[in-house]
Amino acid sequence: MGIDVWLPRDAGFPEPRGADAVDAAGLDWPALRECVAHCTQCALSESRTNTVFGVGDTDANWMIIGEAPGAEEDRRGEPFVGRAGQLLDQMLHAIGQSRESVFIANILKCRPPNNRDPEPQEVAACRAYLERQIELVRPRIILAVGKIAAQNLLGTDATVGRMRGRAHDFGGIPLVVTYHPAYLLRSPSQKQKSWSDLCLASRLAAESGA
Repeated sequence: MGIDVWLPRDAGFPEPRGADAVDAAGLDWPALRECVAHCTQCALSESRTNTVFGVGDTDANWMIIGEAPGAEEDRRGEPFVGRAGQLLDQMLHAIGQSRESVFIANILKCRPPNNRDPEPQEVAACRAYLERQIELVRPRIILAVGKIAAQNLLGTDATVGRMRGRAHDFGGIPLVVTYHPAYLLRSPSQKQKSWSDLCLASRLAAESGA
């Protein structure tokens, strides 16, 4: 199945232009990881410590997609670490999953300075990498964690509150939006809503055979 079939061009990402265009089609996991590790497609390559490729089962039924690396992720080269990562691990455990049984990636592979929101050209520069990861994993459910991830995946400026609570279609893959663990740490009253989102994703995964 080609990437244009698996992941439609109207999936929500900005179109890459000029030097931002990366051809990751056909790369296997080692080649893709190497390509990301040496990427200089945007200015974030000049300030990063490590690229953050992604972790987990490369044949997972679940794919978790977040926004971008933070300071600790940049230092360690792994997504969702620190307190937010610990909460994500707890959320996964509650639905019978783990960091090892899912695949976790971000919209961006490099940390934006001062953890600012990703800029459109940075998202475009990373687009082909995430597309190829999705194509290689072929998940049966995608969980978009946080506003930035959900907005870029779905091509909308809607709030998480408006996007969550229902299934979205992402190139034939059910996609569920939920709050970012860092937000839940600041707003624990919203954890019940995230639990509902996780239950919805679990039901959709079960219906698809995951």
